[in-house]
Amino acid sequence: MRKTGYKEGVYGNIPLGCASQTGPAAERGAFFRILLCAVVMGVLLLSGCHGAEEKNAFVVPEVFDTSRDYELTFWAKNDSNVTQRRIYEKAIEDFEALYPNITVTMRLYGDYGEIYNDVITNIAPGTTPNVCVTYPDHIATYLTGQNEVVPLDELFDNAAYGLGGEALAFDGPARDEIAERFLSECRLGEKYYAIPFMRSTEACYVNKTYVEKLGYTLPEVLTWDFVWEVSQAALKKDENGLYAVNGQTVMIPCIYKSTDNMMIQLLWQKGEPYSTDMGEVRLFTDTTRDLLKDLAGHVQEGTFSTFKISGYPGNFLNAGQCIFAIDSTAGATWMGAKAPLLDIPEDKRVDFETAVMTVPQLDPDNVKMISQGPSVCIFNKDDPQVVLASWLFAQFLLTNDVQVNYAKTEGYVPVTLKAQDSPEYRDYVSRAGEDNAEHYDIKLKASALLISHVEDTFVTPVFNGSTSLRDAAGSLIENAAKSVRRKKVVDDAYLDNLFKEVTALYHLDQGDMGTSSGIKKDLGPLPAASKALLATLAVVWLLIAAYYVWTSLNKRKHGMAGQ
Repeated sequence: MRKTGYKEGVYGNIPLGCASQTGPAAERGAFFRILLCAVVMGVLLLSGCHGAEEKNAFVVPEVFDTSRDYELTFWAKNDSNVTQRRIYEKAIEDFEALYPNITVTMRLYGDYGEIYNDVITNIAPGTTPNVCVTYPDHIATYLTGQNEVVPLDELFDNAAYGLGGEALAFDGPARDEIAERFLSECRLGEKYYAIPFMRSTEACYVNKTYVEKLGYTLPEVLTWDFVWEVSQAALKKDENGLYAVNGQTVMIPCIYKSTDNMMIQLLWQKGEPYSTDMGEVRLFTDTTRDLLKDLAGHVQEGTFSTFKISGYPGNFLNAGQCIFAIDSTAGATWMGAKAPLLDIPEDKRVDFETAVMTVPQLDPDNVKMISQGPSVCIFNKDDPQVVLASWLFAQFLLTNDVQVNYAKTEGYVPVTLKAQDSPEYRDYVSRAGEDNAEHYDIKLKASALLISHVEDTFVTPVFNGSTSLRDAAGSLIENAAKSVRRKKVVDDAYLDNLFKEVTALYHLDQGDMGTSSGIKKDLGPLPAASKALLATLAVVWLLIAAYYVWTSLNKRKHGMAGQ
């Protein structure tokens, strides 16, 4: 039989409203009413916070509104290359001719670090650019903000405005016309947050003339053992105290430009990447110790140095003072006896044959080389139409004209198969050596090196803090090398201290990164919705505790009254 004043429901028999009731039942009813209200309020608060978190999430408009005018800002790196600036300017001019209602204002920076710092500074006031040429490492940090960078998956696949979309005013590449290996580098977690723009790798620019003068023949795949053997031979001096191989007072056989890439590639070649995809730091291992001790030995004997210690490797190579100069393929126009770009006096240049080879390997049968290069991301704005306009311009940077012309400026490779297979690009690469400007043979050999080794490249893990971890990897080599030059011994005690210093300097023991030594990852602040849910649960438990205290007091009071 149903009791008066009760209603059966999903919560069982709960007193919902019995104004005429008194005593313990009424007290329980009052409590449960309060508890139910708290739960309902918590649900509403949770919904409200979730809605606030998602309210600015980008949704692709069905149609691009061409009746409106749009003003976009575009940030990119120029590095004082006038040709690259002109390519960007022409791209903007051509794009605006196709979309007269869109105006693009360009801001050029000297390096990607400056772009990164400016973006970080502009996130809080909401003044980020619309389109930005940057690196996935940097994008991972931008993503720590709320809906800052637009996920591109839905835009990729949009029939009208996606990759190769039917409503585009230009002939852009379809998704399967972008090199999959390059596109995959723009995937952070479960989504794509960028499109690749240009790609390069590292190469070893070798003074082949000197290698053969020392009695060696270059192998098909360059190995570290070969580099160190030739480098030792290059240190022999003649009776006048000059280096026999070049007749000069200076010889640094091997110089590495980017020591962060050097450490990362060495660990990758060892089969021990320096971090996991989730940001767990695996840099400070016994393998790293062995590598640093080995490199310290080569610094001590004079066969190895770095850009930060000695200077740009290309300058030493072109002056005949270096045999193995390791730098990006994007820097190929600075390398070689006839390099069109030069930072040394003309009378210091020597004549030699240059070989362009993969970076030295530990295992010649298992080549591992880093893939690097800028990508393009777009920033979220309150107006979806503005975001769509930004996407149209970003996508325009993948058209053949932009891709091929930009690739001609340095040893970059177009990221689209559409551009690589175009008649213009095929003609360009076929004319290697015709001149020392656009068709400089070393530059085109560097591009060909990457194209032929795309499947041998790897991408470093990207997460919030991965930029700092890259810097830390390079600093290990730089610090060890400098210490040797200061007559310090690089042993286990030294490395224990170095590991601690680098960990602290780059904050590798906090934030989003963990370490192989067992430091737990800090996943960052909880989302607002999660905080609201926890707060609601806390209120509910407090009410339950208060109820039991209340009933206990009432029982004691009623018991005393009945005595």
